[in-house]
Amino acid sequence: MKHTFDWTEACPECKATGIYRGCGELPGAGVVCYKCKGTGERKGHIEWDDFEGKQLRDDVLRVYIRNPGIGVDADPIFGGMPYADWWEGKPFPKGSEMRWSVCPAWWYQGVGYKKKPRWDECVRCGAFSDCKHFGTKHRCWERWDRENPQDVEK
Repeated sequence: MKHTFDWTEACPECKATGIYRGCGELPGAGVVCYKCKGTGERKGHIEWDDFEGKQLRDDVLRVYIRNPGIGVDADPIFGGMPYADWWEGKPFPKGSEMRWSVCPAWWYQGVGYKKKPRWDECVRCGAFSDCKHFGTKHRCWERWDRENPQDVEK
């Protein structure tokens, strides 16, 4: 069953004034609020269907826990796991990271920041692919595996 809900609220960005003042607006200056376009009010609308259970997809063969911003297909070289295994609730196994494409630092920056390695050898700023070790990232993954023997994605 489809449901809808509409509401009008005081714009939280400008506190219903229609004028926004942030860190760039010095004393005496304001800008027309970008959220409510100066009206002071914000209208909301949502639609949803009742949840009747997770639905199967017929257009996915492989599932990845995240995509760090690269093009992937269903080739196992990219990592991931078969859709059927994911559907059954199996955990992502070690090695399901996109190891062929990204290093552990790049992967865990998006998947689980607390797990991101803080190795001295890692690039400190700029693109991960600019790291002098990126061409041999398989060695970084080997080190990751040694230092995190029990790590399995949830």
